Amino acid sequence: MSWRAEAARYWAFVAKNAIMTRRSVFMLFEVLFWPCVWLVSVGLLTRFLELRQEMVAYVLVGVISMSIIQVCHLDVAFALLLDLWAKSMKHQFLAPIHQGHLLLGHWLMGVLRGIGVFALLAVFSAHAFGFDFLRAGVGPLALFLLGLFLNAAAIGVVVCILILQYGHRAEVAAWSLVSLMMLVCGIYYPVTLLPGAVRWLAELLPLTYFLEAFRAYYGFQPLYAHSLLKGYALTAAYLVGLLVLFQWGLNRARRTGLLLKLSE
Repeated sequence: MSWRAEAARYWAFVAKNAIMTRRSVFMLFEVLFWPCVWLVSVGLLTRFLELRQEMVAYVLVGVISMSIIQVCHLDVAFALLLDLWAKSMKHQFLAPIHQGHLLLGHWLMGVLRGIGVFALLAVFSAHAFGFDFLRAGVGPLALFLLGLFLNAAAIGVVVCILILQYGHRAEVAAWSLVSLMMLVCGIYYPVTLLPGAVRWLAELLPLTYFLEAFRAYYGFQPLYAHSLLKGYALTAAYLVGLLVLFQWGLNRARRTGLLLKLSE
């Protein structure tokens, strides 16, 4: 198979998601409305509490990071959610594609949307709250954003695996998993404030290390040595394991007939 044919398969899912986004008010709200509302509400809270500028930076790094992850991970989750809602799950897997085409194609669209959300929120936060996202430099910022996008990919794949196992009952995971991560990854506060068992859970999540590494450029001492390296190592391990689980879940859904039931 030529590289052009392979590229066309990946691009087909990018194009599909782009068309769905353009035609859906719900998806446009996810990209434009809710991230802005979230940033404005938290930003105004920092003004009301009269936080020092470094503390404003601490909070806004977390808020913007979660907005990026929320937008990007939904695109990966939509790899199955859209067909689940349209009752066309079996038709997608009858096509000559493999899981890489499906997941990577949707993830690439998520990255594009995530970059758009980041640009919008970064410009707005700079003018409204005096927060400079480029203070760390282009290189560290690029590594940080890549870490966020890879985390989003992992969360999206988790949602897809749950859909293959539980069908419509797993839909809630698409919106709840990111919210649960907020509690343990130190979005608004350092993980040292968490109880022992919860902090242990935070140390298993790559986002904790990416936030620590990036906040170091704003004057905060990292809690963990080599935070960026640990974040990427955990992310790579999780992605490999999740892709294996996805294929296992897809094979099981075919064997048990769940794939057909989700298309009725």
